[in-house]
Amino acid sequence: MIRPDGSILPVFTVVAAIVLVWYVAAVMLNLSWVRDQAERAGQEPGFVELVSETLAQDRPRLPAPHQVAIEVWNTTVEKKITSKRSLVFHGWVTLSATLLGFAFGAGLGMLLAVAIVHDRATDLSVMPLVIASQTIPILALAPMIIVVLNAVGLSGLIPKAIISAYLSFFPVAVGMVSGFRSPAQHELDLMKTYNASRTQLFWKLRVPASMPFLFPSLKVAIAASLVGAIVGELPTGAVAGLGARLLAGSYYGQTIQIWSALLVAAAMAAALVTLVGGAERLTRRAMGARP
Repeated sequence: MIRPDGSILPVFTVVAAIVLVWYVAAVMLNLSWVRDQAERAGQEPGFVELVSETLAQDRPRLPAPHQVAIEVWNTTVEKKITSKRSLVFHGWVTLSATLLGFAFGAGLGMLLAVAIVHDRATDLSVMPLVIASQTIPILALAPMIIVVLNAVGLSGLIPKAIISAYLSFFPVAVGMVSGFRSPAQHELDLMKTYNASRTQLFWKLRVPASMPFLFPSLKVAIAASLVGAIVGELPTGAVAGLGARLLAGSYYGQTIQIWSALLVAAAMAAALVTLVGGAERLTRRAMGARP
């Protein structure tokens, strides 16, 4: 991000280095195909011509940054948002499942954290299951979730949202358990001397103390929710969503399409995390934190 003094030079330097490495990798990976074509045609192209050819292939192994940028422009600005080829349309489909799954997952994570902190039996029984649940690969679990939900008549948005919730509840649950337990013992003892009830102890001490843990957990959770929404689109043969664009690009060897969908997904994740960061700043300001 931009430094507090407003300098964007470090950011620009890192971005420029990534783009340069990307171009070099594109040339190296696409060079063999260009050489094979030149040998079959009995030609001996020069270095400049070889490089230009590697950066202008229709189906390159690794598309160049400018090819991906052009594809993103054409499928976001040049296409109507209702078009099935518009990344805005596909992005909205994925975003809908992401936000719904994030709401489910964050809510479930907070409820589990409250139960774990206030009940020892829940702590000893549920917390190990919460941790163990994340050892199951989501790529193996997603098809089973979709098949089961389809069997009971649930399809479309809900299965993807549930997969997103599965990935997003864990960081919130773990983070909020740490946050609710963060007050020091002398703070708890002080509240008890005031004859505070468990409800007052929770709202007046545990909840404010958990704020530094909440928003970092939400940032991780919303990024994980986006991953879950995309993964949920892969085993269903979906025709809409960024996952569907990835599938279509994979089926037809359209690597530029694949990379453009990945770039849009990355931009969407960055925007969502930034929004959570904005909510964090507003919350901290409302609670009287110093800027």
